[in-house]
Amino acid sequence: MTVIATRAPEPDRLQDRDVAAAIAAAEQMLVSLGVDIQVEHLRRTAERMVLSYGEVLTPAPFEATDFVNDAKHQGFVIVQDVAFAAICAHHLLPFVGSATVGYLPGARLLGLSKLARLVERATRGLQVQENVTQQIADGLQRVVPDHGGIGVIVEAEHLCMTLRGAKARGASTVTSTWLGGLERDATLRSEFLNLAGRRWRP
Repeated sequence: MTVIATRAPEPDRLQDRDVAAAIAAAEQMLVSLGVDIQVEHLRRTAERMVLSYGEVLTPAPFEATDFVNDAKHQGFVIVQDVAFAAICAHHLLPFVGSATVGYLPGARLLGLSKLARLVERATRGLQVQENVTQQIADGLQRVVPDHGGIGVIVEAEHLCMTLRGAKARGASTVTSTWLGGLERDATLRSEFLNLAGRRWRP
């Protein structure tokens, strides 16, 4: 069994943080923006806001269980369209989308649910999509170091771009990372994209 290293700052648990101070700061921010927090529906908004951010900023626990590849499977292992929601580091607004993650196994296979767990862990905290994509790939490489190639594709809608600013409604952002054989071999990338149901050229 392999345990992935975390890049997340300590402490990981919400109860270890100064929640009361965070709520007071959130209340002050809302008041400074002209929000009447004495209105019935807004009296606990600061508290809910802090608890919500605390949840999505807390790293997800991850333990990577792997198994011997006793059948010597040589084809891709791909998990498609793992849904996620993350918080943009620049505007503290959500970006929402899905990740497709896959690899060519070597001597060992990673438990399938762990591919989705890698996505869950990478999308916690304040993030940018490019970093999320790379962190998923790097995390997979750490737990299956003898892989023949790794591919990660992330597609998301950023509310900081569609709700404000450019207001580009319906726009999505696509990022990809290729490691190992997929980085070097356009044919492998093409196979990955075909299996993942993607229309893009390698």
